[in-house]
Amino acid sequence: MASWLSSRDVSGFKFIFFLAIIYTIISLIVHSVLHMKFITPLSIDAPPDRFSEARAIHHIAVLTKDDRQEGRPGLRKAATYIKEQLEMLKERAESNIRIEVEETTVNGSFNMIFLGHSISFAYRDHINIVARISSADLQETDPSVLINGHFDSPLGSPGAGDCGSCVASMLELARVTVESGWIPPRPIIFLFNGAEELFMLGSHGFMTTHKWRDSVGASINLEASGTAGPDLVCQSGPGSWPSQVYAESAVYPMAHSAAQDIFPVIPGDTDYRIFSQDHGNIPSLDIIFLLGGYYYHTSFDTLDKLLPGSIQARGENLLSILKAFTNSSKLQSARERESKATTNDYKDERAVFFDYLSWFLIFYSRRVAVVLHSIPIAIFFVMPFLLHFWDSRSRSCFAIFYDFVKGLLFHAAGIILAIIFPIILSILQLFFSSYALGWFAHPYLAFLMFIPCSLVGLLIPRTVWGCFPLSQDVSVIKKSEEALAEEARFWGAFGFYACLTSAYLVAGLSGGFLTFSVSASMLPAWIFFSLSIKSSDHQSPRSAVFYVIPLIPCLAYSVYFGGFLTQFLIEKMGMMGVVPPPYGYYVPDVVVAASVGVVTGWCVGPLIPVCSHWLARSSILQLLSHISVLALALSSQFFPYSNAAPKRVVFQHTLATTDVNRIVDSSYEFSVVDSNSLLFLFKYAPEVAKELHIGQELSFETANMSHRETWMGIFPVPFLFSQSLKFPARSDGILKRYRYFPHLSNYKPHSVSSDKSRRVYLEFYLGDLEEVWVAVLNITGPLSSWSFADNLLSVPETIDGGPPSYIIRLSGNSQRNWTFWLEASSSDDLRVEVAVVDQVLDDEARRLKGLFPDWADVIAYSSFMSSYIF
Repeated sequence: MASWLSSRDVSGFKFIFFLAIIYTIISLIVHSVLHMKFITPLSIDAPPDRFSEARAIHHIAVLTKDDRQEGRPGLRKAATYIKEQLEMLKERAESNIRIEVEETTVNGSFNMIFLGHSISFAYRDHINIVARISSADLQETDPSVLINGHFDSPLGSPGAGDCGSCVASMLELARVTVESGWIPPRPIIFLFNGAEELFMLGSHGFMTTHKWRDSVGASINLEASGTAGPDLVCQSGPGSWPSQVYAESAVYPMAHSAAQDIFPVIPGDTDYRIFSQDHGNIPSLDIIFLLGGYYYHTSFDTLDKLLPGSIQARGENLLSILKAFTNSSKLQSARERESKATTNDYKDERAVFFDYLSWFLIFYSRRVAVVLHSIPIAIFFVMPFLLHFWDSRSRSCFAIFYDFVKGLLFHAAGIILAIIFPIILSILQLFFSSYALGWFAHPYLAFLMFIPCSLVGLLIPRTVWGCFPLSQDVSVIKKSEEALAEEARFWGAFGFYACLTSAYLVAGLSGGFLTFSVSASMLPAWIFFSLSIKSSDHQSPRSAVFYVIPLIPCLAYSVYFGGFLTQFLIEKMGMMGVVPPPYGYYVPDVVVAASVGVVTGWCVGPLIPVCSHWLARSSILQLLSHISVLALALSSQFFPYSNAAPKRVVFQHTLATTDVNRIVDSSYEFSVVDSNSLLFLFKYAPEVAKELHIGQELSFETANMSHRETWMGIFPVPFLFSQSLKFPARSDGILKRYRYFPHLSNYKPHSVSSDKSRRVYLEFYLGDLEEVWVAVLNITGPLSSWSFADNLLSVPETIDGGPPSYIIRLSGNSQRNWTFWLEASSSDDLRVEVAVVDQVLDDEARRLKGLFPDWADVIAYSSFMSSYIF
């Protein structure tokens, strides 16, 4: 070791090396858990009574051969394939098991708040495939368990993960149920719904029209926000019974009640909402693949991106959960739940539950949490009195408490600095880089940059601790000043986590176990440390090791949950939307830096009260700072995207039409959903820039901006956009392909009522468009009623400061015209803006799309827009 290092520096470096080994081992274990290394996928010739990932993969391979978007023939083929598989199971079933298979078309209309925006829906002829498996002596009144997954896929995506993996898992589950000899004691309904990506229409159709809907006593919704990793229970309820069933039955438990605190801030929603909240109040589980988010809703969501072991773990979990639900005495039909609505079983009480590295799951009720999570704060306030009596009353209770509060404030300052330092570094990095998200395709760069500087922030308060004297009089106490200071720092840190646990409790959140586990683990660590000090009679790295060892289980969980959360956030930063400039450029980097700081504080914070004695040395702080600076320099050498972490681009060919066969304007509109703007995109996609005649001088000040109302066909997604651009385009290809375009007209004279309100009768013709995904109507003016959603208007929206708008999305069979009426409260005009999304591109647009580099995922479609006054 260099001669300029003191013996304490040497000991500090040895100790940090020891900690590095521990965290490396923990990280390797966590990585193997999150990437399903401990799961052995079963082959296609596995025993018939076992769930086989290989058999499920075969289904996904078939489903992803054709595009499964609404309006495309592949969706019909997928429905046919699913039904055929179920019919084959029905033919092979024994006489003691009953299988009913139905293909249903669903129609309906309703209002919803989605992504914070008010939307109305009208849909028709969407396909659901429904199967019910039960014993031969089924009673129609028997409560059933519903398992749901959707077979449609989002625009431009093969949908292997989202949600081919869900459908394949359900088909294999149905096969196991039939061929294993297990006869479900209660019916199991398999709902393969064909319209989830259009905002949960398939599940809405089932819950409002199907004859079996009232028999459902529990539901399991399968979703995928990625292609792999933990199949996490993200939502559970109403009540704690669904999560309790999961806790008791899951083979590989993957659930955190804290996810229910986080999920509402993530853009998106699932069919769970329809079953458990909007239309059913059914006790439900929402189980979602969360990792592999780079590929979510992209053309890269293909079969090869599925992580081996993920579907196997999902299948074994689901089979066990289905058995538990069907055997539960608490499974009740809608009528039984209504009659027992006042019992404790169905009170909307959120339980606390979390898995430990998917090895086992800890579950306890909210009532238990109230008591359990209150213990740390009680201990924090009682300890000064106990220490006062244990030391023969030679110490003042108030002086001890003041020192504890000092320790709490210092620990809080360390946690805050652990968050602030990475944020500052991320902002500095953007000043010296030509683009944001430098870590996006290489997540290890985010950890390498932000963890060391976060550790510096954690340790800095320890370096100034000596500047603030203790409140206790050391001269009358039989303890050294260093021992008292260590005691104050420990109990202060303990009090910090105790206060956070109490805050979670008061806020009614379910994530209090995160800080409770830390405070609970610190107590045995402190006992071991204190015994070590007594035996060695002086402080040494050995005593700090004795403090660390009891904390290892807690640290492992912190790394597991924190690492998973950070990786999830990194992957989602590519699609979280754009905050308007100038601050939007910094937001994703700051969010990731702050999250790494929070996780670092959580994973290392419990060590600081004792271990900072060896770590808070100038030589170690300098080393950590140098690592962060080197990582910052290194990150600037990496391009933020790759074909494994693509940049998302939305490309819309906008065609303004009038009458039924005229195009008055044609343009290409582009937008992105992360902080690297279109200027970045065109800079690094020179062939696209050349085709669009974009020069080096392009800027948002001089470019032709695309307004938000132009993107109405995919409302409300455009609220994630900022600084979209518009370029002129030819319409020859579209005119050659189509003779007629969407058109809205009166189909009979309007009527006027006695209160002077007038009713306008309209017919909407979709022309001869071939692959219509959705049509969106934006209605402004004195609208007072309409024929949609049981004549109930949605809450009006305001787009870009315009007049109040009523947004209605129409989807389903495009071969028939839509007829409906609008009612105006006065003689003032009603204005209707129409946007129809067609998935067909002309040859020129298709060629332009092909010019984008392989690190860009381009969702491309045509949007036919027209405007009418009535």
